Formats: sequence, C-alpha cells, structure tokens
Amino acid sequence: MAAEEQAEPAGPRPTIPFDYLAVAEELHSGRIKVSGDAVAAEYRDSGAAIEAELDALLSDAGVAKSAAPATEMSVEPAIELPVEPETIAVELGLDDAKPADLGRLRRVFALKNHPDRVQPHLRANALKRMQVANGLIDDAKRRALAKARG
Repeated sequence: MAAEEQAEPAGPRPTIPFDYLAVAEELHSGRIKVSGDAVAAEYRDSGAAIEAELDALLSDAGVAKSAAPATEMSVEPAIELPVEPETIAVELGLDDAKPADLGRLRRVFALKNHPDRVQPHLRANALKRMQVANGLIDDAKRRALAKARG
C-alpha cells in the first residue's frame, strides 16, 4: 500500500484533458465572443496581481521600489536634445571608440534616446537623434572596415 501512495502525484489531478489547439480553433472560429471591457478588466486585474508580486519580491530582496509608476516608461530626456551630428558624435564618444565598441555604443545611446523610451512630445526629436547616431556609427564601422582592409 505504501508503494501505491508514493506513485500518486501530489495535488489534484485534472479530470478534463485540456486541448490547446481546440481552444485556439474555437477562438478563431468566431463562435466565442469576448467583450473589450472584459478583456480590459482582466488585463487590469492581472497587472495588479503582477504589481503585488513584484512588490513582494522586491521587499524580500531588500530593494526599494522605484518612485516612478510601473506603467510609465523611462522618460529620459525631459527636454529636446540637439540633433547636430557633431554633438551626437561627441556624446557617443566616437573619437575614442574602437571598432569592437561601436555596437555597445549604439545600444547605450538607444537606451537613453530611443523614441519608444521618451515622452510622447519628444519622440520626433528622439527619432532624429537615433537616425543621426545610427548613421554616424555606420560610417565609423565602414571607415574601420576600410582601414582594416588596407
């Protein structure tokens, strides 16, 4: 009898098998109707649950929660920054950059300046800055490649 008890998995066993493909087919068939309000409510509820779980994890780790709301993305920069290529080249540090560092410079610049990471009224400026920076980095890569070829 002890061997039978050990063979049984802990917890309740599902009584109805779940067929993910059948559910997907039902959803795509149009026979299942879900209101936008119901989806929005579920989304808000799940977000609150995730927020509570994150708070618990952070407090267990002894980390203070950021003062910014969780729904707000990074909002750097707060003002429009210059789009002149010379200024952006200095900001990137292209004068001292090695060819192997150019990819890292692009990622670091994008973390601070990407249009998806700034306030909505600054997105056009951020897009111009990213375009200029990408062009400068691409030119630096081409020059480094040409120099390496001799």
